Amino acid sequence: MMIGRLTQRASCALRIEARRCKSTAPLTSTQLPNLKRGDYSSLTDADVQHFERLLGAGGVLRDETDIAPYNTDWMSWYRGRSRCVLLPRTVEEVSAVMKHCFDRRLAVVPQSGNTGLVGASVPVFDEIVVSMRRLNKRFDFDPIPGILQCDAGLVLEELDTRLGEFGYMMPLDLGAKGSCLIGGNVATGAGGVRLLRYGSLHAHVLALEVVLPDKDGTVLECGPALRKDNTGFHESHLFIGSEGQLGLITQVAMTAVPKPNSVQVAMLGCDSFLDCCKVLGDAKRLLGEILSSFEMMDSETMRCLKENHGRHNVLSTPAAFNLLIETSGSSQEHDQAKLNKFLESCLEKGLAVDGVLATSVEQANTFWALRENATLALMDDGYVFKHDISLPLKHYYRLTEAVRERVGSLAKRVITYGHVGDGNTHLNVTASEFSQELYDRLYPFVYEWTTQHGGSISAEHGVGLLKKRYMPLGKSPAHLAQYGRLKRFYDPRLILNPYKMLTM
Repeated sequence: MMIGRLTQRASCALRIEARRCKSTAPLTSTQLPNLKRGDYSSLTDADVQHFERLLGAGGVLRDETDIAPYNTDWMSWYRGRSRCVLLPRTVEEVSAVMKHCFDRRLAVVPQSGNTGLVGASVPVFDEIVVSMRRLNKRFDFDPIPGILQCDAGLVLEELDTRLGEFGYMMPLDLGAKGSCLIGGNVATGAGGVRLLRYGSLHAHVLALEVVLPDKDGTVLECGPALRKDNTGFHESHLFIGSEGQLGLITQVAMTAVPKPNSVQVAMLGCDSFLDCCKVLGDAKRLLGEILSSFEMMDSETMRCLKENHGRHNVLSTPAAFNLLIETSGSSQEHDQAKLNKFLESCLEKGLAVDGVLATSVEQANTFWALRENATLALMDDGYVFKHDISLPLKHYYRLTEAVRERVGSLAKRVITYGHVGDGNTHLNVTASEFSQELYDRLYPFVYEWTTQHGGSISAEHGVGLLKKRYMPLGKSPAHLAQYGRLKRFYDPRLILNPYKMLTM
């Protein structure tokens, strides 16, 4: 397929960790009665007037209806009761806001696109929301070195579109790309389906501009926008994945990647997860530099797609695992030849029982629709316990098997799909309705098993409020104490995004 990239795939817009999406979430403070409000000041009319002088009347939201979307997370899972949302337009305004909040000890929640899945971007109590949505003017791109410098409030999809005019694209691709902001992507260390090819954001972020929550509202310039700079401590990497705990990211400098001229997509069926791993090894060896995605769906995923959404497998031979493989390159003839050779090799070795290569953009989108709609199909079962975990490949599917054995008939389905290419598994357990017995079988077992087998409790979704209690798993007391010291260094009054990630 001689295309710059596939047409936009369906967004996985209904993701939750352990509950059905509701139209109105209960207050987080009600859900977690043992969590107490910190010793912070309460917002006064004088504070609001000060913010209006700084930002103008349009930069301060006070109406309950206007504030509601900022108080509730994307999945209507968590809901705070903030009485004020601030919308700065410049870094100077962000700095002035943070200086005042420091002086008054007003708690603040930084918010980008509010598409997170762990409750990190919404208030727990009455924290002030500082939204970065209006910080969206700067877009500078140099196509020779491929370096982008932009405001943190620009939408990921908009950046991708604008870079396309230069023959480039963003190195990350997410289901929420139409609403997530680049500053939030950096702050959460977002991953996505391109990570296998292009690496994490640590491989692309060159420099950041960050406003600190200190007495001066310090504007910190973390590094020059250069591909090579071997001076200092490279603080920009400390803010990647920090989830708004250390500062507010206001500008990003990062590398973009050339847009491929040829995208090829194939689906393979394997009878064992060991064969999936062998196929991945061969893909890295035979496809090499053009391999861009390597996704897996087990047979339970395919059954769920058929039963709940009427989507049928594109393979004619049933298999225990479906592998979705994508390549991105510069030559259709070259890429098709490599992919055909790879498919033939997998079938000849008996690693795959069936395989098909998409011959059009429409077919490729059909392949991807299976993977992207797996999350949506699960919702029709009633209640879903979802997980985002990293594991060494030798343990990747063993967790699914262990959970399946542990929960037995309490669950309707135990299925797994995910980014096998980078070890990220999305384990899902469904039931017709919430079951405390099922919950108790799952937690903390899933996270304890994960860390005991060398994994991480969060691969790409972050920690936030959802997984805060499990942070000590896999982290030594010394490690957690160091996090606390860094938090107090950058945020001496602990006003930034309290109650999340860290126990202070």
